[in-house]
Amino acid sequence: MPPHLSDADLAAYLAEGAGEILVGIRHRDLLTGRLVGDVGDALAQAWISTVLRAHRPGDAILSEEAADVGDRSSADRVWIIDPLDGTSEFAMGTADWAVHVALTLDGAPEVAAVSLPAHGEVFRRDDGNIVDGELTGRLAVSRYGHSYHSAAVADRLGMSAVRIGSAGAKAMAVVRGDADAYVHSGGQYEWDNCAPVGVALGAGLHCSRLDGRPIVYNNPQPYMPDFVICRSEIADDVLDALSTPW
Repeated sequence: MPPHLSDADLAAYLAEGAGEILVGIRHRDLLTGRLVGDVGDALAQAWISTVLRAHRPGDAILSEEAADVGDRSSADRVWIIDPLDGTSEFAMGTADWAVHVALTLDGAPEVAAVSLPAHGEVFRRDDGNIVDGELTGRLAVSRYGHSYHSAAVADRLGMSAVRIGSAGAKAMAVVRGDADAYVHSGGQYEWDNCAPVGVALGAGLHCSRLDGRPIVYNNPQPYMPDFVICRSEIADDVLDALSTPW
């Protein structure tokens, strides 16, 4: 057993390590299609959950790839993970997929890491890199195109759409400074956005529900209908556009 790791280091190592496993699974295209996606989901989940049991045996876990059992929503410390965000992108061989690892304390993602393994990048909440500089005028959207609400923001603010696969990849485009906002209104689960929101908050970005309410995690029902991640300097304009999209 290695020396005691901080929660922040453990989250980053989990995101990085699971990413390395996933890259290995795609080695030389020995597995392809749905099969590679299924194997990726299963192996990344098995590794992350085993490491968490070894290092944080008293913490609760909420994961896309595991049954939600026990009284998880009443726990103070809950790891919310998505071992492979963007399974379809992963299976298609694209680079727009991610690993999400977050630790929520009383419903807030105080520790978070997102890895983009195909790009060799790991983003942490405690990186200390605040997003600044010139606005890009770009809005990260689904690879299928705009939602009703993202189209309203793009129209009102004169932003161009950039199509990106997974939720984590879209959120990290804003963290990286490649886009100014990511608006989601099609419904997700907490594991789809908890770690990305945590990293975005650490980068000084605005994160909220579409109506401006704070995002609260570790709910009994982990469905997350909507959220927005954007540069703080355009947050008021984005929320105004979302309040009257028609």
